[in-house]
Amino acid sequence: MKNLIKDITAYRQRRADQPKEYKIPFGEQDPMDIISYGGMEEHEDYLVIDGRYIRTLFISGFPAEADHGWMDSLINFHHDADITFHTEQVSTEEALTKLTRKITEMQSAANAKIAANSPVPPQLAGPLASALKLRKGILMGEQQLFQISIYVAISTKTLNELQNVTKLLTSALSTRLFYTKVATFQQVESLQSILPRAENILAQKRNLDSSSAARAFPFISSQLVQENGVLYGVDNKSRSLVIVDRFSLHNANSIMFGETGGGKSFTSKVDILRNLAQGTQVIVIDPEREYENLAKSVGGTYINLSPTSEHHINPFDMAMTSHTKAHFAEHAQDLTEIIARMVGNPDKRDNTPALTMEERAVVDEVIMKIYKDTKDKAPTLQKFYDVAHAKGLISLCRRLEKYLTGTLDGIFNKPSNIELDNRLVVFDIKDLKESVRQPMMMVISTFVQNRVKADPKKRQLVIDEAWLLLQDEESARFVAEMVRRARKYYLGVSIISQQANDFLENKYGRTIASQSALRILLKLDSSTIENVAKVFKLSDHEKKYLLDCKRGDALIIADQNHAAVHITASDEEYPLITTDPTEVHGA
Repeated sequence: MKNLIKDITAYRQRRADQPKEYKIPFGEQDPMDIISYGGMEEHEDYLVIDGRYIRTLFISGFPAEADHGWMDSLINFHHDADITFHTEQVSTEEALTKLTRKITEMQSAANAKIAANSPVPPQLAGPLASALKLRKGILMGEQQLFQISIYVAISTKTLNELQNVTKLLTSALSTRLFYTKVATFQQVESLQSILPRAENILAQKRNLDSSSAARAFPFISSQLVQENGVLYGVDNKSRSLVIVDRFSLHNANSIMFGETGGGKSFTSKVDILRNLAQGTQVIVIDPEREYENLAKSVGGTYINLSPTSEHHINPFDMAMTSHTKAHFAEHAQDLTEIIARMVGNPDKRDNTPALTMEERAVVDEVIMKIYKDTKDKAPTLQKFYDVAHAKGLISLCRRLEKYLTGTLDGIFNKPSNIELDNRLVVFDIKDLKESVRQPMMMVISTFVQNRVKADPKKRQLVIDEAWLLLQDEESARFVAEMVRRARKYYLGVSIISQQANDFLENKYGRTIASQSALRILLKLDSSTIENVAKVFKLSDHEKKYLLDCKRGDALIIADQNHAAVHITASDEEYPLITTDPTEVHGA
């Protein structure tokens, strides 16, 4: 600061030595001239500074009680306004002296009313009770007294606009029982009080206890805006933008629940498009053929997996540049779950595992042997079958035979010929039988994980209708482990389901929910809301919002941040996203 003052003084001396007609070159002007305004016009209730109309108001009346978020209506006032707080702590001795004097005055007035057989008016009884309570809190060391001043300076381009914005501000605050006054004939003092100089020249102070003062801070908005995130929509309360960066949360996983027609597919596609724009690679497992148009519109890779498809994924294809013991152990564990799901439950009973503990041990041994035998080449399902049969797993092999012969031959028994080198890859599994969809979803997920481990970068794996994976123990355990490990490889797993109860009543489903830092909740029905509210710790207001909200409205929870948002798409995005038959095919 000393050097700056020295430079300015030297500059002014050089300027004084120049002839009057000397024109100051651009870039050599006095710094004070640059940062100061050109002129100011003063009126009784506003100022005009460099063509801007500025009016300062102060809060003169406060509500009787201060709850959490009591200043939201001021903080989220979306017009050009500067809000200034001046807070000064009053010493305990001074506070007690002032309170005692004020209490004595009010008690004398109350006693006079009682002596005259008149009722004590509320405007006297209320402040007296509050003052007595505050004095007790100060004496017990539970409270302190603060003097607080709150000023709002509105800035507009025209006087008419200034009048309108003033009415909007006073109306918004009065609904929360805040009352404002214009600083008439004190606009210059008001301007000095809102500048960042910590000078409360206007001195319009109000006494508040420490609890009420604390609830006005930290002085931040409830807006959910994260740098480098993607835009989801508009906050229904504050009308601000909701921007979330899933990769800045404690993990990049997300879970989305909503009833049919609530906008899950629409929201997912908005998320995908904007993550693509951020350079994130997105892979989608699509069981209902809802992402075909999106993939083709953005030049993505669209893969239709069916018994007659030319595309194949080998479950045993690790495709990794370095097979560490940890990676191989994870891969072997995933393969065991996939094989268990492929062979199914022989007794058709829910509580009976597809593989016994003895069979699991032998399967693990077979997996180790076939990789050792094939060395650099990926083994096939046929190779696993041959070795497992030789090891005596006759029942298991009999259940695997349907994938080696007939119409299902080739789905899992041929070398992989799919690359994940496009920014968007969609796996369409709609043409597969339901009994094959589950193991295929697991195979695709393992295939993606192996590619991710070989080349970590920002990726998002979207699993639509993920409730299919919770229908048996093996696939549920598989997806829970995948979600848990995703963070290590810069992968975000996005789980989408309309069956919220199926998820949250399943131990693996609850694990998935707890491992998802981003939660997107759309319209829910009364049979689902209680489970969701319990797991995600929703307030009564949030529960009501999810029951009554319209299509496209959502509650977004990012770590500890909650925002009620309306999901929006631009005119260019909308045709790529919508699946409404009347819009896709015409009315």
